Amino acid sequence: MQSILAFTFNTLYLLAMGVLTIYGVHRYWQVILYYRKSGNKPAPSTQFEHLPAITVQLPLFNERYVAARVIEAACRMDYPHHLLQVQVLDDSTDDSAEIARNTCEKMRSQGYNVEYIHRANRQGYKAGALEHGLATATGDFVAIFDADFVPQPQMLHNTIHYFTDPKVGCVQTRWEHLNRWHSLLTRCQAIFLDGHFVIEHAARSRSGRFINFNGTGGIWRKAAISAAGGWQHDTLTEDMDLSYRAQMAGWRIVFLSEETSPAELPPEIAAFKQQQHRWAKGHAQTAVKILPRLLTSSLPLKVKAEALFHLSAGAAYPLAVLLSILVFPTFYFGGPSILSPHSPVLWITLTCLFAVLTLSASTFYVVAQKEIRQHWVRCIWLVPLLMAVGTGISLGNALAVLQGLFGHQSEFVRTPKYGINHDEGKNAWKSRAVAFRPRTSWLAFVELLLAGYLMICIGISLATGRAMLCIPFLFIFMSGYLYVGFLSFHSQWLATRPAQGAGALV
Repeated sequence: MQSILAFTFNTLYLLAMGVLTIYGVHRYWQVILYYRKSGNKPAPSTQFEHLPAITVQLPLFNERYVAARVIEAACRMDYPHHLLQVQVLDDSTDDSAEIARNTCEKMRSQGYNVEYIHRANRQGYKAGALEHGLATATGDFVAIFDADFVPQPQMLHNTIHYFTDPKVGCVQTRWEHLNRWHSLLTRCQAIFLDGHFVIEHAARSRSGRFINFNGTGGIWRKAAISAAGGWQHDTLTEDMDLSYRAQMAGWRIVFLSEETSPAELPPEIAAFKQQQHRWAKGHAQTAVKILPRLLTSSLPLKVKAEALFHLSAGAAYPLAVLLSILVFPTFYFGGPSILSPHSPVLWITLTCLFAVLTLSASTFYVVAQKEIRQHWVRCIWLVPLLMAVGTGISLGNALAVLQGLFGHQSEFVRTPKYGINHDEGKNAWKSRAVAFRPRTSWLAFVELLLAGYLMICIGISLATGRAMLCIPFLFIFMSGYLYVGFLSFHSQWLATRPAQGAGALV
């Protein structure tokens, strides 16, 4: 029986490790590619002699804390008023609809061209709202900002001239973070997103590979949207879906690392997990929809290979969960098998594990912080926490990936926005969080159960002296599930408390 267990654990463990190692090596390749193409920064070949008309679309849904802020910031962007139209695409069902409508009236009274569009239903969710707005959009180009963004005054002037190249269909700016330093959770999120934008986007864009529009903080050529088939809502990542369809139709997406669009990060674990779940599921849905056609197309091999890594990246989440469960029994029951203490395969496996979970992640994220001149040395000390948070959210994201792969349909759950304002202090948002907190979720209990399981594994290992080499990894996995699970459970508990007592441990 023990030999059967050993063989089963070894096989599953090595399979998970093998795939994760490939993704880890790919992260190293992205860093190398980023530096190899560092001289290929995009620049407009010329400038418009006469500025074109631009429509700014602001999709809203129950955004009472940020609706006025984003509308006012969009109206006050530094662009000729007669060439700028602001569309407020509001699907709200609460009092934020009145806030948005009143703000539009106020801005119109000040001479701004603001169109308020309220739909009676959320058909197609965000994609449906954007497509609906295009029917009355007067601009040849469409800038899009989610409700938690604060459009910068010079953004349109700094990006529009890239469209003098008739093949450019979209320009994406880098996200900056209004509340980067508010907590350990927001610092980790900022580092995760910086890695995606600074390294992934730049390396792909500058090397002629496909990238994706991130749903906000960018401008589309209206003709490119139409030529690609318009906004479609059969995935939860309508932005990635449109990006790939547009690029497969011959349009280019330009990424500008130096041009930033500030936004708030979810300051609470519940909101962060909702956002990650939607992204992970949408990635899987887009992979199912796009990859078969892309891989059988005549696109260059480098484009196909990178698209495969990009769209299938969510596979890492189920494998990470599997790895966290198997690492202890694999080494504990390994005995005289392939993973015995005297087998060289053990050391090769451990080296791969170390490279995947530490070196590739730390290199990737530390380089990103260094490139945007953040406190990158401090980031080194946050690497274990980054790994823990990544592990902690892997269970929910693994479920999202499986749902996406197997066609499970669900509602577009937007990320709650709290209206982060530096003048109010770090904790002002907490009194606003009660309405957004989930009251029940079995996932938090499972995360805590996994943490308990890993804690028991560590105890058995220490007591028996077996599988001692995997204790550091068990500790990271345990810390991640414990951190995310406890914060989720704490958030749910706070949802039952009076509003004035609300808080969040982050």
